[in-house]
Amino acid sequence: MNGNRNRALLVVDVQESFRRHELWPTISNPDIVTPVSTLVEHARAEGDLLVWVLHTEPGSGNVFDPASGHVRPMAGLTPGEDEPVLTKTAHNAFTTTSLDRMLTRRGVRKLAVCGIRTEQCCETTARVAADLGYDVDFVTDATATNPVAHRDAPPGRSVDDLLADPRTLGTGELVARTEYALSGRFATICSVAEVTGSD
Repeated sequence: MNGNRNRALLVVDVQESFRRHELWPTISNPDIVTPVSTLVEHARAEGDLLVWVLHTEPGSGNVFDPASGHVRPMAGLTPGEDEPVLTKTAHNAFTTTSLDRMLTRRGVRKLAVCGIRTEQCCETTARVAADLGYDVDFVTDATATNPVAHRDAPPGRSVDDLLADPRTLGTGELVARTEYALSGRFATICSVAEVTGSD
């Protein structure tokens, strides 16, 4: 692969598991495949390394259990034959994978991060990447997340109860907090248009 081998796009957890999750109706960006596809096409055109990361919880019996059949890229996203697909069991894309070794071996020093969830696996990946010395672009409008319950909320509540609780943190506030936490410390906050030069 020719081109900008020192750059990589990380597509984090844009997988069918989330579409099967009970919280999917609350997702902040239900059309997440569209902006991610734009970034993927741009990365391929530029010759950047493209790495797909999928979250797994083996033996859990939930939608992230590989046995469920849902741990695969969302419909509309297809990794190329030469594009690594890594599975992780931690929130970030580095700790339980060979990602850092792979990037280092290929001379990658600049990363763009997109995926699900904004403040969880995507933000954590960006933080760890920055601590490892990578220059990180966090592409917020190519991420998605769900409302988060208050720490004192009882477990096992319905989605309706989650949304009705005034203490629940909405997706807009979650995204804003992530941008505040990352900007100037761990990543440059940017848009799909800024990354692709189409703004």
